[in-house]
Amino acid sequence: MQIAARIEGALERAVAQAQGPGAPPLLASALQYAVFPAGHRIRPQLCLAVAQACGDPDPIASDAAAVAIELMHCASLVHDDLPCFDNADLRRGKASVHVEFGEPLAVLTGDALIVHAFATLGALARQNPSRMATLIGIIAESVGAPHGIVAGQAWECEVAVPLSDYQRAKTGALFVAATTAGAAAAGHDAAQWRSLGEKLGEAYQVADDLRDVLCDAEELGKPIGQDAMRLRPNAAAELGVGGAKAHLEGLVQAAVASIPECPGAVELRALIQAQTTLFFPKQLARVAA
Repeated sequence: MQIAARIEGALERAVAQAQGPGAPPLLASALQYAVFPAGHRIRPQLCLAVAQACGDPDPIASDAAAVAIELMHCASLVHDDLPCFDNADLRRGKASVHVEFGEPLAVLTGDALIVHAFATLGALARQNPSRMATLIGIIAESVGAPHGIVAGQAWECEVAVPLSDYQRAKTGALFVAATTAGAAAAGHDAAQWRSLGEKLGEAYQVADDLRDVLCDAEELGKPIGQDAMRLRPNAAAELGVGGAKAHLEGLVQAAVASIPECPGAVELRALIQAQTTLFFPKQLARVAA
């Protein structure tokens, strides 16, 4: 089965469980709205790609890890868009959850997605408790404090925001979770895959910073200029567009070089090299490094 179809099927099953009999109808609808239709699904695809490169002997575990990571990501988008943070009306080309369902239900939707991510992992308890414990630890670290996505959001509440710390938590944490959880789900040493997640996470954030400067809202499906408006760190603003482009290219090459030896290393290196070019805004073709 293709990775993309595998992810969508696993997500549909997971969300359906959260929408079970007796669920408040509006919350059930908001959960569906927040997760579907698909975004790029970059993080769960990365998780399964690493698991497959490591042999993927336990697809139930790797599917659960990929689903948990994407549910966490969707929750972060719902909360990021809230009026108390970005106050963004648009996400993935449609109205953000708080615009469609109201602010109280958007808060609860994000909360429910976070809890259901852990519930998805908890279902592994009877089959492989030690693997479940490892995956829960990886996902929890990527979400909470001091270095998870909650910490990344909290940096936006500070007066001084170090670019590297902000990007590592805001974006990099879930990329690290994707690579390390993919390896752990396949029974490999998660620590060896941390560098790949760190490099890809930073690359994705630099690319996102460039998109915020170079693209328009219709093209991205979300508001632009948020970093400048909210005085947040932005690699393009700090390094210039050419400098940010060169940094992005260097990060992609470092990510490919960091892939540990494993049964599917050659194929994974080619996949990462090909897929990360999708990070690059097309406007960069006209920019000299």
